[in-house]
Amino acid sequence: MTVKEVTDIIEDLAPLPYAESFDNVGLLVGDGNAKVSGILVTLDTLENVVEEAIANKCNLIVSFHPIIFGGLKKLTGKSYVERVVIKAIKNDIAIYSMHTALDNVPEGVNAKICEVLGIKNPKILIPQKETIKKLTTYVPVKDAETLREALFDAGAGNIGNYSNCSFNANGQGSYKAGEKANPTIGEIGKIHYEEEIQLNITFSKAKQAKIMKALFTSHPYEEVAYEVITLENSNQNIGLGMVGELETAMDDMTFLKIVKQKMGAEGIRHSELLNKKIQKVAVLGGSGAFAIEAAKASCADILITADIKYHEFYKAEGKMIIADIGHYESEQFTKNLLVDYLTKKIPNFAIRLSESKTNPIKYL
Repeated sequence: MTVKEVTDIIEDLAPLPYAESFDNVGLLVGDGNAKVSGILVTLDTLENVVEEAIANKCNLIVSFHPIIFGGLKKLTGKSYVERVVIKAIKNDIAIYSMHTALDNVPEGVNAKICEVLGIKNPKILIPQKETIKKLTTYVPVKDAETLREALFDAGAGNIGNYSNCSFNANGQGSYKAGEKANPTIGEIGKIHYEEEIQLNITFSKAKQAKIMKALFTSHPYEEVAYEVITLENSNQNIGLGMVGELETAMDDMTFLKIVKQKMGAEGIRHSELLNKKIQKVAVLGGSGAFAIEAAKASCADILITADIKYHEFYKAEGKMIIADIGHYESEQFTKNLLVDYLTKKIPNFAIRLSESKTNPIKYL
């Protein structure tokens, strides 16, 4: 397999268009056409991880966090980022990252936290905006069914638990072919009227390339009239964080002790305990202070996340508990998720879970 073929499989799970606008995702180092000898999956790509890849003959590192986040203006080896990139290039190792693309999908980072903590019926906490698009096009009546089916096959027309959704309106289209045209229907220089169907269909922005290919391949006209607009509707299946319920409510301190044990946290920083049962739990892997208001609005009893600052704990306001379990600790099982996914998708291929320690925070 090539690097591109492997990353295409990853993008079926975590499409890059779902990544946040500030992020740097995708193939960061290496040649997409290179043959893959082995895959090493890690949370972070550090020098020791690249050395581990070399030792195990893995020339593709799949890393959750991007090693290159801001711009690189020099490659002199003076920073750990530069040293990682130089070492990877010298040893023909590709580095791929999906970061917030995996944060935003329903089978991603936060679903794994829910699985580990036994949180049932998880739903997206902060639905992502501007992920739903609508295609409007005009097609001859006799060709409408063929085009609809092609668009459905490409992934259009899915709304919640429903598929093959579209709206169709009959009308009459007109056009006059110019001298250089090659009209499928009608004659050059003569205005033509055709009974057409106006086809409206929605799709996820992650599938736009496939939808456009299906449109141009299956539409009979030489020039396809179409519009694509972005809808304001929130996508309830895509977004950051999750909120769900414990099977059995429990005391707040009892639950925090379970979280500490299951998430391997060296310690948990938390807001004031409310001395009430914990039933509804919100989670957001990584830095999650921005999710506090959404968690309160969801009526969560507790938000489990990381990187909470001093004054941000006040935002609990006696309505819920805010628990900071550590950035690494909240995302550590992501690499297990990726190894399990790739092992199922690419059986009998060398996929390794990195054993390198990458947590930069130590506890006394």
